[in-house]
Amino acid sequence: MTPSLLPKDLAKINLFKRRTVMIWVILALSMVGLIVRLVYLQVITSPDLLEKARRQQMFTMRPFIPRRTITDRKGAVLALDRPVYTLFAHPHLYKKKPEEIAEKLAPILRRPADKLLSVLTRDTTSTQVEYWLSEEKADLIFSLGLDGLDLVQQRHRLYPQQDLAAELLGYVNVDHRGQAGIELSQEKLLERTDQAPSVAQDGNGKLIPNRIPAGMLQSDRTSLQMTIDSRIQRTARQILKQQMVKFGAKRGSVIVMDARDGGLLSLVTEPTYDPNRYYESDVKLFKNWAVSDLYEPGSTFKPLNVAIALEAGAIQPDTVFNDEGALTIGGWPVANFDYDQVGAVGSLSISQILERSSNVGMVHIIQRMKPSVYYGWLERIGLGDMSGIDLPAETSSTLKPQEQFIEYVIEPATASFGQGFSLTPIQMVQLQGILASGGKLLTPHVVKGLINDEGEEYYQPKLPTPRQVISPATAQRVVEMMTNVVEKGTGLPARIPGYRIAGKTGTAQKASTTGGGYINAKITSFVGIFPSKEPRYVVLAVIDEPVGADAFGSTVAAPIVKTVIEDIIVSEGIPPSHPEEVISKIPILPEQSASPSPQDVKPSPNTSPSAAPTPSRDRSNSPIPASTPPRDRT
Repeated sequence: MTPSLLPKDLAKINLFKRRTVMIWVILALSMVGLIVRLVYLQVITSPDLLEKARRQQMFTMRPFIPRRTITDRKGAVLALDRPVYTLFAHPHLYKKKPEEIAEKLAPILRRPADKLLSVLTRDTTSTQVEYWLSEEKADLIFSLGLDGLDLVQQRHRLYPQQDLAAELLGYVNVDHRGQAGIELSQEKLLERTDQAPSVAQDGNGKLIPNRIPAGMLQSDRTSLQMTIDSRIQRTARQILKQQMVKFGAKRGSVIVMDARDGGLLSLVTEPTYDPNRYYESDVKLFKNWAVSDLYEPGSTFKPLNVAIALEAGAIQPDTVFNDEGALTIGGWPVANFDYDQVGAVGSLSISQILERSSNVGMVHIIQRMKPSVYYGWLERIGLGDMSGIDLPAETSSTLKPQEQFIEYVIEPATASFGQGFSLTPIQMVQLQGILASGGKLLTPHVVKGLINDEGEEYYQPKLPTPRQVISPATAQRVVEMMTNVVEKGTGLPARIPGYRIAGKTGTAQKASTTGGGYINAKITSFVGIFPSKEPRYVVLAVIDEPVGADAFGSTVAAPIVKTVIEDIIVSEGIPPSHPEEVISKIPILPEQSASPSPQDVKPSPNTSPSAAPTPSRDRSNSPIPASTPPRDRT
């Protein structure tokens, strides 16, 4: 017989059962909750949590992202970025004596240890010890393992050619922002768009190799290529400096433009500066006066006026004018530069007017047109506008108001020989390019585009479509006339035997910058178009305020253009168009067998050595003309 349980015992058993059931219920509910939570975490919020975990593992690197390198048209480096370091010292973090630190740094920094010690012991939390340290020096300092020293990486712009193309390149400031030249105008092209990469790291802060993003080490390797030729640029600067010193000139500029597309092969201004040390130079030098300052071109503008008159039908190539030597226009005297010496000249053809640089002849040509028609043509070729060059701070040319130009007869008369209006040297090259390019108005530019490591074109800026302003036939006729200027006129000093150069001299009075009238100074210039047949190059030299009675466009500027063209001939391997002129300069030596050696020649007893015959010199073949060419003083 089973003993019966007491009520007290039954109560305990029931309580135990209830507790057991409750525990199981709690466990079951907990399991359900865990399952729900796991489902929530693993299924619903899994993407968000994975992204959060990834972000915790990733850190953003701050790599050295250089500004684009700048090269010339042949790949020579003109500007590039390099990493440099600034060394800071934190005295409160030193674990070695300052004297010991100074001794270790002295040979690396090439500074006396006692000088370094005075810097390292300054009473401050942080002090700059040295800046612009190379990577090599930074590595040496880092390898010392000295506490309290900190190396901060920065970017430094280097111009390896120094002042070769400073007026074109410009410079960057301490914030690495362009302040002049294409460093300023092409800021967006020069700054790279690379984003700082993010990489994964483990718990110890080390990179996880299989988590490195693809292409991390690849970056934008394009460079900005200019149209400039460093060789021509160097030659132009050297000869410009030489002539400026010779004639004590205030400043000068030389520009070489490709007549096919408007690309500049050279643009030089003097004086200039070294962009590596721009802070040591006068701020006035940072302005490229070849694109910013105006001048009156003088007689170099005469060929353009002839082209206008031909195109307008006012004259024909065989038209002849009577050159009186001097005349009065609206009460104002106008005379040729040589009127005091030769007086009236008489009949001159259009070509002869350019050869002699006749002011009176040019006045007669322009008088064949109505002032309003002439003014319209001046506007059509671009006077009053800017050239559109891709350099900063360009100034537009100036032209008198149309009402004034039409009302006063002296205005078109003075404009006929290149005075009474102003333009920049770069626009003068652009306008002469009309004649060299077959009548098209080109846009001068110095940026060719972006290229990759293989030299392949990556990007090319879009230029305005060349505008036809005169006919090719008219342009070629004027170029032929300008060729006579160099062959037998005022441009003779620019002549190169075997080659044909079209050119024009100019010597203009300088206009006052404070008001009307002119000052007692002049600006000399010469423009050359080469070769005369199928022109490709336009070369302009402008020299401001040369000193001396012999300072004219023919003596100061023409030799500069000649030297530059000679360099182009050599560098481009251009053969002579008239080789017979070159051959005639080469002395013909007799056959070796027919020529006795010096040892075989014995003077007779009655003949002294000084009486021995000497080779004759053919002065007709000398490149220097026997007579001084006429000088263009207009």
